[in-house]
Formats: sequence, structure tokens, C-alpha cells
Amino acid sequence: MTLANANPLVSPDRSAAGWQRGLNSIMFLLLLGVPLSWVGHFRGWDPNLVFLCAALAVVALAKFMGQATEEIAALTGPTVGGLINATFGNAAELIIGLVALRAGLVDVVKASITGAIISNLLLVAGLAMFLGGIKFREQSFRPEVARMNASVMNLAVVALILPSVVTYADANLGEISIQELSTAVALVLIGVYGLTLLFSLKTHSYLYTLHEAEAAEDEAASRLALNPVLQAEGSIPQVLTAPPEQAGLGFWVLALLGLTVLVALESELLVSTLEDTLKHFHMTSLFMGVILLPIIGNAAEHATAITVAMKDKMDLSFSVALGSTMQIALFVAPLLVLAGDVLHQPMNFSFGMVELVAIAVSVLLINSVSSDGRSNWLEGLLLLATYAILGIAFFFLE
Repeated sequence: MTLANANPLVSPDRSAAGWQRGLNSIMFLLLLGVPLSWVGHFRGWDPNLVFLCAALAVVALAKFMGQATEEIAALTGPTVGGLINATFGNAAELIIGLVALRAGLVDVVKASITGAIISNLLLVAGLAMFLGGIKFREQSFRPEVARMNASVMNLAVVALILPSVVTYADANLGEISIQELSTAVALVLIGVYGLTLLFSLKTHSYLYTLHEAEAAEDEAASRLALNPVLQAEGSIPQVLTAPPEQAGLGFWVLALLGLTVLVALESELLVSTLEDTLKHFHMTSLFMGVILLPIIGNAAEHATAITVAMKDKMDLSFSVALGSTMQIALFVAPLLVLAGDVLHQPMNFSFGMVELVAIAVSVLLINSVSSDGRSNWLEGLLLLATYAILGIAFFFLE
């Protein structure tokens, strides 16, 4: 950070550190939602209250799942750690999607895919740019990585939109053909995701390398924000060679497994009370899937992106926001389509027109504001305003 870039009205490190401490305290407090949700379930509490407790519990559990994943990655090395992050980076969203899919809530699952993409690109990146831009007049990140991200996200948009376009173009296309098309697209996307990991972790890892001094200065934030799609072997050497002092690999593996089971159990409660909550608050399943569920499943990661942006670490912030988006589009969404085949649920990539427009607009706008490798608070505000407009549209959409 230079004096020319610093905002003299704000203390850079103090508020960011305080934000992180406050976040950790809040997450421990939200863990109370785990016992409360089950007490409420067995004692017949109002379903809306059970839903709220389960939602808060998922927020906290997802945060600690991320922490356990990062600790395992730190102990196993950059390559294995990158693959672990690739699998568990969005585990909470995947688990919620699988539970909802098994319950037959296909429309909610499709909406949650749309919501995860637009919330990461508009809400998270927007808040990071806006709050970071208030503290620093202008922030920078690597434009070459931004261009690579743009190419990958453009592919994801084409893959997600094409089945819907084919459906609209040929009204006689049967459900079986749509499902087969979506399955084929899902397999291609998973293959691209694997090759993207190979590109960023091995063959072109130098494109993603952070300066060692910067990584050492903000080691804690780096460990939280590590994402295999954008981070690479050698990107954060101090993190990956400094194992946790208080626990070993076995502890963190067991912790990750235990947290995964808890997320699955809480997701069961979340989904079982979903319909009652929708009726009580007069919300549509589309609005719940697009706006609320992505925030519940990814709130902790959102907070991490904002925290590191407030420390003038926009590379790490974009690693969280855009890396999570690509993982949703290239890995989680295709897995849900394949899971639909196994569970005999008609899960495919045939989205509604408004959802398609929302995804396309989000990718177009984030590519536009990030192409120069610089950001400011106004660009963040534009992203947030777009997210607010889309949210209002989904609220009124039946």
C-alpha cells in the first residue's frame, strides 16, 4: 500500500482485523443454531423458526468447513490441497442442492445455481469493490488473470444457456432429449473444470503467482481465500509450508467429515421447512433459490472476500468471488445434473428467461469492470445496483 493510494480518513489494518475477529465471534455464536434447530424440530416449534435456526447453523458450519479444508490443504501441499479445495470449496451449496433435489425441489435447485453465480459476481465482488474503494481510492489486481477468468465464465454462460435456447428453438424437443443434452453439457463442463485446475496448478501456475512478500504479510487472509481455480502451486508458499501448530491432518480430516454430516443434517431441516417459510412470507421458490439460499450457503466465504478487500488484497478477494463462481458453474451445477439422473429427478440446464438474462448480464458486467485490472467504489456500486434490480425483479416474478 502506498500513501498515494491510502485514504487518510480510514485506518486500513485496524478495521479489517476487527472485522475478522468480529466475524469469528459471530460464527461461533451462530453454531447455537445446530442444537436449537433440532430441539425445535422434535418439540414442534414454528417451522419458520426452525428454518431460521437451520439457516444460521448452515452459515456457521460452511465457514468452519472452509477453514478445515484450508488446514488440510496447508498440510497436504499445493497440488493435493488444490484438489481438496476443488472438491470441498462449495460443499455446503452442493449438499443443500442434493438434499433439495432428493426432495423433488428441482426449481429451487435451478434457481440456487443462478443465485450462486449472480451473488458471487455482483453482490460479493460489488461489496468488495465498494468497501475496499471507500478505504483505498483505487485498488488493483492482475488483469491477465481477469481476462482468463472472463474466458472461462463466457464458456460457462454459453454452456448454461445453450440447452434453454435449444428448448425454445424446438418446442417439440422432449424431456428425454433435454435431459440427455444437459447431461452431455455437464460432462463437458466437468472436463473443462479439471483442465482448468491443471492449467492453474501446473502448466501455467506462473500466471497466478502472488509476490511472496505480499503473501507473507497477509498469511491468514491468504489461507482463508485460497481457491484452486485461481491460486496455484507456489502462489502462497508460506501458507503451504507452515502446518498448523495445534492439530494434525487426522484431526482436520475428521473435523471436515463431521462438519459435512452436520451440514447435511441441517440442510434436511432447511429443506423440510422451506415450503412453510415460502407460504408464511409470501415468497416464490424462485426468489428463495436465487436470493436467499446462495447467501445462506456462502455467507462466510462472502465475508472473507470483503475482509481481504478491506486489506487492499483485491487479488485474493477476486480469488474468492470469481473462483467460487467458476466452481459453481463448472463443477457443482454439472454434478447436480448428473445427480438428477441417479435420483430420477428431471434436473437439467433448461432455465427460465429471466434467469438466463440475469446470468448473462452478471458475467458481462463483471468482465467489463474487471478488464483493466483496477477497481474503485463506483464500480462496486454499479455491481450492487444491478444485483438489487435483479433481486427486485425475482421478488415480483411468479
